[in-house]
Amino acid sequence: MTEQLKTCCGPDKHLHDHTHGKTPIVLYLIGLALFIIAFLIPKEYAVMTNVVLVISTIIAGYHVVILEGIGHTIENTKIAKKFMPNSHILMGLAAIGASIMGNFYEAALLILIFAGAHFLEDYAEGKSNREISKLLKMNPTTARLITDDGTKEVSVESLKIGDKIQVLNGDQVPIDGVVLSGTTSIDESAINGESMPKEKTIGDTVLQSTINGTGSFTMEVTKESGDTVFAQILTLVKENQNNQTRAASIIQKFEPKYVTIVLISVPVVILLFFIFGFTFFDAFYKGLVLLVAASPCALAASTVSVTLSAASNLARRGVLSKGSAYLTELSNIKAIMFDKTGTLTNGRPEVTDYTFFEDEDTLTDIILALERNSNHPLATAILDFFEPKEILDIETTNHIGKGLEGSYNGDVYRIGKPTSFQDVSSNITKEQEALAHSGKTVVFIAKNEHVIGLIALMDTPKYHAKEAVNYFKSRGVQTTMITGDSEETGRAVADMLDIDAVIADVMPEDKSRVVSEQQKRYETVAMVGDGVNDAPALVKANVGIAMGNGTDVAVEVSDIVLMHNDLDRLINTHNIATRMSRVIWQNIFIAMAVVLMLIVLGLTGITDIAWSVVLHEGSTIVVILNGLRLLLGK
Repeated sequence: MTEQLKTCCGPDKHLHDHTHGKTPIVLYLIGLALFIIAFLIPKEYAVMTNVVLVISTIIAGYHVVILEGIGHTIENTKIAKKFMPNSHILMGLAAIGASIMGNFYEAALLILIFAGAHFLEDYAEGKSNREISKLLKMNPTTARLITDDGTKEVSVESLKIGDKIQVLNGDQVPIDGVVLSGTTSIDESAINGESMPKEKTIGDTVLQSTINGTGSFTMEVTKESGDTVFAQILTLVKENQNNQTRAASIIQKFEPKYVTIVLISVPVVILLFFIFGFTFFDAFYKGLVLLVAASPCALAASTVSVTLSAASNLARRGVLSKGSAYLTELSNIKAIMFDKTGTLTNGRPEVTDYTFFEDEDTLTDIILALERNSNHPLATAILDFFEPKEILDIETTNHIGKGLEGSYNGDVYRIGKPTSFQDVSSNITKEQEALAHSGKTVVFIAKNEHVIGLIALMDTPKYHAKEAVNYFKSRGVQTTMITGDSEETGRAVADMLDIDAVIADVMPEDKSRVVSEQQKRYETVAMVGDGVNDAPALVKANVGIAMGNGTDVAVEVSDIVLMHNDLDRLINTHNIATRMSRVIWQNIFIAMAVVLMLIVLGLTGITDIAWSVVLHEGSTIVVILNGLRLLLGK
């Protein structure tokens, strides 16, 4: 659990680890019971009543006031080598002061309400933290290792690259690897947020912690347990828990100074009221009310539930951040840069256009017969696009620089790049140039060196790419595509997506420089990428966002990871980040407004200590619940 969650207030978050089990709650309930018993003691036994109330105050406030207030103040002061009080000390001093004045009921009530609110806050904050912590329980611990003598169960940590594993139906995949035999469907929602199971067969990648369906398969380990995708997710979660927003950081630094000011102000207020005619008793009481009213617990709690709720909401949608500070930065971006291949586009060519000048069915079968013997990405795209009418068996030769060639019914057919052909008709050349100008790769099909058809292919935009670009533009964010492709190819994709600017022909080492130039112009810049060549730019950007299907390096250096390669998740992330920042400032306003109101009401005598505690702790719970809203909705 993140250290900053574990107390409602102040820098002692770093020390308060809630390792006391159920003891604080048990002591609190004993204190509450004693408080109730005190009301049942007859009035003639007033001394006994007061003793019971004092014991009730000490027991109920032991954890919150003594351990967290006095104890953490001493520890923080030693570490910082200067006085570092927290707001719990204010409540403790108020209870002591009320007891000195003989107001034992008020002292006990103050501690009971304060400690009770504290435990409720812990529960509310723990709710959002538990959403993230579910990930930690999904890590498989054993695997069925295939040996010469059969299979045996071993720990996942003992597996090595190259080991063979059996995965039965319903099992968790124990580690990252590739399928060696068998077919199945796997639920990968834990990794990428995708609800539909993925079909897996020989050669497909499988990921640790995903759930195998009805089929069984064998696999080969490709990563050690500490390097798997799921291990990286756990690392991101831990970094997320140990990171905080800029607002939270400012509040933590400000709290000790604020509490010190209150501690100095209390005797000054007591002295002033005494000078202006109040009895010492009344002046002292005014000081105690100020101690309670000015406690900044609600302010300190204003960011915790918000940031954790936002992070857990995103985690459920397949988005992980290395800290809520990066979500805050994302909500403030003025420009966003997208890598092209694999980020805005699918990262593989697809057939977009074709023209055949002979019988389409026969020519299609011939083209498929030639391409079937090639492992080129263009061949894969053509095989995926066209459906054969008849399976032909054509012996194929791959001529470097000329393309694929084969004979059928006495004619020689060739598929190659346009520049490898001579005497092409002007109509075909004109069509080829138009397609090339729109960023498409064109191949010609020839019969006896006479061009009889062409196929155009392109790395097409992803399904949500245009939606994502339009979303950011509608919010006044400058959109830029950065690519190593030619200006013509980059511009073609940019025109499809209506991106504001294109920076093309960029070498990998120059991407970081381009991001720096954008930062000079727009200040806060996000970069979205998926490859090793994007890593420098992802690090340089104010917010680096990696596509989860990208390289391990891109994921490692980024600040936010979209575990499923879907730019719709980027829209969700920005939306939730914007809401997170808005709710944080709402909470800060609520907390400060209540503090100021209680100070005024307390010093003017409208409220006493009990009502100050009720209103004060009520506002703390309000800001916690306001933050928990981010667990819900879109």
